[in-house]
Amino acid sequence: MTGHAAYLRIYEPLAALPEDERSRWQAYLDTGAVPSRPVLMADEHDRAVAATLAVPPRLDVGGGGEQAYVRHLDGLTYVCPWRLQIRTWEALTDFRAGLPDELSEAFVPASVAEVAEMEYDAWLATHPDESVGILTSTWQVPVPWFALFEAEERRLVLGQRRSDRPASAPARTGLDRALVYLTAMSRARRRAAKALSVVRRAFADGPAVDALEELARWLEDFHPHSLVELDYGGLVHLLDDETLSEDASVAQVTESLERLAAGDVEAAAGIYGQVLERWRRLAALEHAN
Repeated sequence: MTGHAAYLRIYEPLAALPEDERSRWQAYLDTGAVPSRPVLMADEHDRAVAATLAVPPRLDVGGGGEQAYVRHLDGLTYVCPWRLQIRTWEALTDFRAGLPDELSEAFVPASVAEVAEMEYDAWLATHPDESVGILTSTWQVPVPWFALFEAEERRLVLGQRRSDRPASAPARTGLDRALVYLTAMSRARRRAAKALSVVRRAFADGPAVDALEELARWLEDFHPHSLVELDYGGLVHLLDDETLSEDASVAQVTESLERLAAGDVEAAAGIYGQVLERWRRLAALEHAN
């Protein structure tokens, strides 16, 4: 199975990587046993669940070796390293920052968190220029992510939903269900810069400006010939075929920015509000019984 999360991934050209890293991933590809994108997502979720259910909970999810998402396009190979252990440390840091110490310790014991923090600090000290090319969002897609894409860049596969799976079906039935956008890094950067300029002119500062600035800075950490992918991930199993097919979040964000650039703030806010409300309703399922 996969969790209820969406992902923004960066695939860098294999040929553009430093020699040692390029050799490592080439050897990985040469095995001929590279898991598919949905299988890797399911494996991520399985490892996270196993770590969470351990007593006490553990944050070591690196067992099994480093994996990578792989794409082949126009005769070139692109890789997006899993970096699962690093992402786990980053997620813990974000989680603890949003809760009082007493409450966060109810989920992750202080002794476990302190060891993880030291390991993360050690990794940062030895990899100061290395960025993790995967952002994760549980239960919803952050609206700023949509600004990086155009509606024509969507790929939709209406495979079976997990909720519709017969009890006798294999556990991983439905892995082919997907909604994915893919674009070139150059286009993503240009769209991010344009969106930021429009929003900044209209509002000067605020959460929307901050989110777009952070996203634009993150894109700059990677090779200019990379690919950028928005993957609805496990969220596709929360939406029926009609809702998934009719989802126009990317097109609506594009239209909202165009209206805002033209000075029609009221119309822009109305369209943006529709997108925001759609994803807030989905996010509310996290707290449903």
